[in-house]
Amino acid sequence: MPIHDWTRVYEGLFHDFHQSWSIRIKNALNADKLPQGLSALVERSTPNKEPEVPAILLGGTLLLEPPKAHIVRKSTKESYADKANRIVIKHKIGRTVAVIEIVSPGNKSGKHAFQEFLEKSVAFIREGIHLLVIDLFPPTKRDPFGVHRAIWEDFEEEDDEFVFPAGKNLILASYNASRSKEAYVEPVAVGDSLPDMPLFLFEGYHVSVPLESTYQTTWDVMPTDMQDYVVTGVLPSIADDSDD
Repeated sequence: MPIHDWTRVYEGLFHDFHQSWSIRIKNALNADKLPQGLSALVERSTPNKEPEVPAILLGGTLLLEPPKAHIVRKSTKESYADKANRIVIKHKIGRTVAVIEIVSPGNKSGKHAFQEFLEKSVAFIREGIHLLVIDLFPPTKRDPFGVHRAIWEDFEEEDDEFVFPAGKNLILASYNASRSKEAYVEPVAVGDSLPDMPLFLFEGYHVSVPLESTYQTTWDVMPTDMQDYVVTGVLPSIADDSDD
């Protein structure tokens, strides 16, 4: 199954695919990939940021209606990033061993969102938590050389050592967070098959994450009109059920 061009569709559709794909990766790892004592779980990437409204504010002149202005702009991109799942590998005592992050457009939608994603990724590696990053979206002005270089520059200055091969502008990167940090990077492109990627669990030990097969099974259960939308970039029309 070739990698699709997810930039053609609205972000909510990739969010739905992302959530389903995460579950299938988790199930595949738990079925026959992980050694005894380790389990793959799906967790929310970002805890709910909505604070509870203090009771003291629920009176007076507090207004529920949105304020009025001549120009109003809204962004949903970071909210999708907040709702995204990540796959975590935990030891039976509850310690997180490894994390799989599927990048969403919201992660790269603005300075704050990208910086938050970057800081979390670097923190995982520095804390000894192995990381696999799957980025099926092209570089932006925030990551002109891709998310791998943005992450890895916190450990090694690469200067111009890492550049995308011709025609490849998507990134899969696996990080060994042991004492000697290592990065295993696979540049890919729309139309490529996804290679399986290593996910490190302990120093010197990794499992192979079945990206291609799980992507395929996730795609297979998408509604056909949504598949057509991803392939063509054209939203399906609503059938006219009215009588002639």
